[in-house]
Formats: sequence, structure tokens, C-alpha cells
Amino acid sequence: MSDSVRPYRVDVPRSDVERLLRRLKDTRIPTQDIVPNAGSDYGITTGWINDMYNYWLNNFEWYKQQDYMNQWPHFLTEINDQDVHFVHARSKAPGALPLLLIHGWPGSFYEFSQVINPLTKPEDESKQAFHCIVPSLPGFCFSSRPPRGQTLKHVAGMFHTLMQRLGYDKYCVQAGDWGQWVGRELGANPTYAKHVTAIHFNWLPAPLPSDLAASSNPRDQQIHSRVQAWLTSHLAYAIHMRTRPSSLALTLTDNPTALLSFIGEKYDEAVNPNNPLIKSNLWKGHILTTVCLYYFTNCAGTSSLVYFENTWHERFPEEIVKKENRVRVPMGYTSFLWDTRPSVRWGAEQTGNLVFYSERDEAGHFAALECPEGLVEDIRAVVGMVTRGEVKTEEFD
Repeated sequence: MSDSVRPYRVDVPRSDVERLLRRLKDTRIPTQDIVPNAGSDYGITTGWINDMYNYWLNNFEWYKQQDYMNQWPHFLTEINDQDVHFVHARSKAPGALPLLLIHGWPGSFYEFSQVINPLTKPEDESKQAFHCIVPSLPGFCFSSRPPRGQTLKHVAGMFHTLMQRLGYDKYCVQAGDWGQWVGRELGANPTYAKHVTAIHFNWLPAPLPSDLAASSNPRDQQIHSRVQAWLTSHLAYAIHMRTRPSSLALTLTDNPTALLSFIGEKYDEAVNPNNPLIKSNLWKGHILTTVCLYYFTNCAGTSSLVYFENTWHERFPEEIVKKENRVRVPMGYTSFLWDTRPSVRWGAEQTGNLVFYSERDEAGHFAALECPEGLVEDIRAVVGMVTRGEVKTEEFD
């Protein structure tokens, strides 16, 4: 195994882009609802897929997005016989701290595209700056596919090796979705936790109080309803990936509009529907950039392995409170109301050394894209508590 770090660029051949456009042009898009007046309770709507399809075919510019992504240095390095792709954007600010940013599904390194510059180059020089390290999970985009049986606990070890290889003995972590489980292992396992300064999560599938539905707080009631709705009506995608990832791969790999429907649905339903951003061309660009990354790197199937090899959604609350999964380092959590399964302070406290908690009602699951300013503010808040000496890591038993 080589410990070299090799420069990399996002560089999709023009022939691949032209082939994608041909595939789009040859696609038959539904012209009527599956039943008259079908709503989103049936899944992706005819109106949504037609709107996204037409924008993709007529307005979206892949190479503009590719240039945007290449503003940051990209690299590959071999860890556990796998190539790990990552962005490494160093800050010029004195006192900048290393920050490991970890995505999930259906995300990618691009999910952090709106926070890298604010974190590395704060407009207010008095604000804490960070060196941003943004890896692609194994099986996603430009990272190698994982071997059979590789879990997110293994990935935590790989990402710790990455940080050490880059010369960062101490570092901070921000994570959501499946990345939360990687970050959790980094903060719970004493081998890694002694190197982790602070962790911030924007997704945390903790247990909810049994009386939450009866709470007099409207936000608590909405959280209860949203979590129940997600678990009962929105898990078809997860069940497919955790049981038949190879079959799903054959369905999605060379069918761009199917991939758009499968991935794009989450960017439509796991967000604040009242946020004007969600109806904008900028948001369409975020979705299509992500879909293109999955399509061009042929990772529809391999990205599903994170579901196949790890804990099922229904078991998250019992798994997250296990002693070996308790985050011991100072932990912050932002509860985004429109997330797939937002939590409350009580729940977050059951899972780790919670020193910072905030509630934001303007965004959902894709906080780094929906609410970059708020996410950056909360990252700085929890890290600041550590650097000022206000909080410390819990003792390990």
C-alpha cells in the first residue's frame, strides 16, 4: 500500500457528456400522472420530473459545474487497498483548524460546495477559519468501491488515517446522514477520539421522548409527525438498497432519468418546501450536479452498499445509544426541522457529550446546501467552546 497523495481533477470526457445528452433525448418522460391528480404521496410527480428533465436537457451546463468543483484541490490516496478521493482546501488564515466534512447518501463531496469557502476564507477575520478536508465515502464518486463487509466503522479508521497522513494529528469533524455514523465512531472510539477536538452533527437519529406527540410545543409535535411519516411512507428506497443493491444498480446505472428520480426525490421531499431556494434554478443545479456525479462515476450501485453493510434505519435509535457508540468528545447538534428524522435536545443528550444544541426551522436534510450560513455558524460555535476551554472530552470507562 502506498501512502502517497496524488493530485486529481474532475475531468469528465466530452464523449461521456455527449452520450448522456443522447440518452436524455431518447428518454420517454411520462406525460400524465400515474392516477388522475396524483400527488407526491405516490412518489415523484409528473410535473417535477418534466421540469427537471427539460432543465437538464436545455439549460444545465456540466462543464460549468466541473470548473466550479475544480476551484478546490482534489486528491487521491490509497488506504486499505482502496483509492480515497478528497478535496483539501487549506485556509491561509493563521490559526486555522483542520475540519473533516463527511457526507452521506444521496450526497457527495459536492454537498459541501457552499460551505468550503466560508469556512476557509471567512469575511470576518475574527471568525475561526478551517482547513477543509472533504472525502468521498468508499463507493461514491471518485473513491474506490468498498470490499464485501466494509462498514462505516471501518471507514472511520480510513478517514482517521487520511487526516494523519495529511499531517493533522488533531482535527474537528462535521457530518450528517451516513457520515454521522463515521463521525460518531471517530468520537466514540478511544483510538480516534484522542485526536478529535470537536464534532458537529446536522443529522442525529436519536430516540424521541415517548410523550413527544403530546407536547404543547408545536415544533415537538411536528418532529414526531415527520419522523413517523418518514419511517412509514418514505423508506422504499432504503429497503431496496439494503436488500438488493445489485439489482438496483442495473436499473439506475445507465438510465439518467431514473437516477434523477431516485436521487432527486430526496432533494425535493427532505427539505423545507417553503424555502424559495428549493424552487430556484440554483437548486436544480445542485440536484443535477449530484446526479451527474453519480452517473459519470457509475456509483449508483456501489453507493447503495452503505445501506447493505450497515444498521437498518428502524434500528438507528437503539444502535446510537449503545455505550460503544457514545461520542465522548465535545459534540454539537443542530436540529433542522425539515430533516428526515430530526431529533430534540433530550434525544441528542442520550447519544453523546452534548455541549451545543440549536434549532433551525429554515432547512432540512441537506443543511450544507440549504442553510450554509447557519451550518457554518453552528460549527464555529461548538468548536469555539472547545478552543476557549469551556468544555472537554468525557473520560472513557
